[in-house]
Order: sequence, then C-alpha cells, then structure tokens
Amino acid sequence: MLIGDVARRSGVSARMLRHYDSLGLVRPTGRTEAGYREYSGEDIRRIFHVESLRSLGLSLHEVGRALDDPGFTPSELVDDLIRQTRERIASETELLTRLRRIGAAEPADWEDVLRTVALLQALGSESAGKRQRAALSSGEEAPVPVEALVEAALSETDPNVAGALRWALARSGDGGLALLAEGLSSPAAEVRKRAVQSIAEIPNGEATALLHDALTDSDIVVRRYAALALAARGVADAVPTLIDMIVEGANDADAADALSALASDPALADQIATRLVGCLAHGTIESSARRRLTQALADIPGITASRALADLSHDEDRAVALTATYILKLRDAR
Repeated sequence: MLIGDVARRSGVSARMLRHYDSLGLVRPTGRTEAGYREYSGEDIRRIFHVESLRSLGLSLHEVGRALDDPGFTPSELVDDLIRQTRERIASETELLTRLRRIGAAEPADWEDVLRTVALLQALGSESAGKRQRAALSSGEEAPVPVEALVEAALSETDPNVAGALRWALARSGDGGLALLAEGLSSPAAEVRKRAVQSIAEIPNGEATALLHDALTDSDIVVRRYAALALAARGVADAVPTLIDMIVEGANDADAADALSALASDPALADQIATRLVGCLAHGTIESSARRRLTQALADIPGITASRALADLSHDEDRAVALTATYILKLRDAR
C-alpha cells in the first residue's frame, strides 16, 4: 500500500508518515516495481501501535523505545505519565478557578483585571502581611471575589490575617454563606471552626441557622465557637454548651459573659440560674469547676441566682463559700 492510501485509511497524514520514516519509527518495508516504497500489513499495524501510544501522551522517542527495546518496562513510564497528567490537570484547574474569579469581579476594563489579579496573587502570598493587606483592601482597589475570600478564610492560619478575611467577608454581604456552609461539612475540624468564625461575622437569619446546626458538630471546639456566637444573638440553645465550657474551664470567662448577656432577658435568667445550680449539685464536679460556676452566678439577675448564692455561702467547700459570700455582698451593694 502506497503512502497516499495509507494516509487516507489510517487518518495519519502523509507528512507525518514521512516524519515517522525519517525517524526510523515506521519505515515501509516493501518496494513497488517502479521503486516506490510500499507499506506492508505489518507496517500498518505498527503505525496503529505508534498512534495508540502517542494517544497516551508518549513522545515519539518514548514510542520508539516502547516498540523496539525488548527490556523496556512500561510501568515506570506509565506512572510518570500519570504524574504529569495530574500536574497538568491541577494547573489547568487553577487557571480555570482564577479566570472564574476574575469574571465574578465583573471587571470594566483591563486595569480592573490587573488589579484583581494582583489582589488574588497577594491573597496567596507566603507573606502574612501581604495577605492581610489584600484582605483589608478588598473593595477599594478592586473587589476580591467572594469565592477567593472564603477559600482564604477557611485555610488561613495566621490569626491577624484570618480576622481581616472575616471582616472582608462580612463586608461583602452574605454571598459567601453558601460556600461557608460547605466549609461546615469539611472532614477537617479546623476548617469547620474557621467556617463558624466567619459565619459569626454575618448578622442574618441564615447565618444564625448555620451556627445553630454547628452546635451539634462532632468537634467540641467547633461547638464552643458556635455557642459563643449564638449567645451574642440571644439564642438560648447555646446555654448548655456555655455551661459546659465553664465546668471544663475552656474560655470560661467568655462563656460566663455570654450567659450574663443572655440573662438580660428575664425569661432566660431563671432558666440559666437553674441550670448552673443543677451543675453545682453534681457531686462529681471538681472544686475549681464549682468555683467557676459560682462566679458565673454573679451576673445572673433574679431570685433563683440570689437564693443559690445564699446557699453556697454555707458550702462545705470553703473557697466556694467565700466566693458566694463575696458575690452576695456585691449584689447587695448594687
């Protein structure tokens, strides 16, 4: 079969077939009476083998080795091709993400595009200072797409940068809530904690509902952050977690302040006092925890808290009794 016929039937151009010939990759083995080179059936099968290997991403040099080297083992080469392909996919995915974010910023001209690109690069900088400045400048030089802010907030480890990112997210409205909600489903507790902290900065009902869901999170730290945020919104369901924080001595001062804020609602004050008294009645609670619970009663108004403090002023634990007596004096002075 002459080169023109082979090209038509194989789909490989005559120019490429000549290139294969020049490289010694596929050389026609026959000759016509007129002296033209002619491809045999075996030659055509080799052409298809070459094309099959090229479709896997092998170079022509690698194809030649694969076909002609008896000692060639494909496993190492295939592993390398897999690695290269993954790197290429990751690079293309990163480019697609960057383009989507620039498009979401709705740039009016190329200057807007360049400013957005600069901010996105700054958000990914190794310098915490650059990341913080990028977050704080969001919306001034150019808008940083919400998706980029959420991704940065969920991965940021520097507390100052994280605070700036949460501020920028809150300033951008509630457009990032859906993405932050996805963060609450992350298998990593640290990511879920960051999601709760960011959601806490967004003051609307949808954010409150997400924080309420986080009260049942499997990670205790996530639950604590959610409880503190919900208490600031007047949600009574945060009370049990806040009391547990006082018992365990985990951010107990913040938890006591949160209970005090909730207790400004007369309907909740007695409920909170009753729960605190109930915890104090458990014989298994350590002395230090009982003192913290007694201190938490100090800012809970109402007769229930006052009666509990009066009883505690005679407690067998001298430290608890002295704490309750001191608090009663302060309450009387008020």
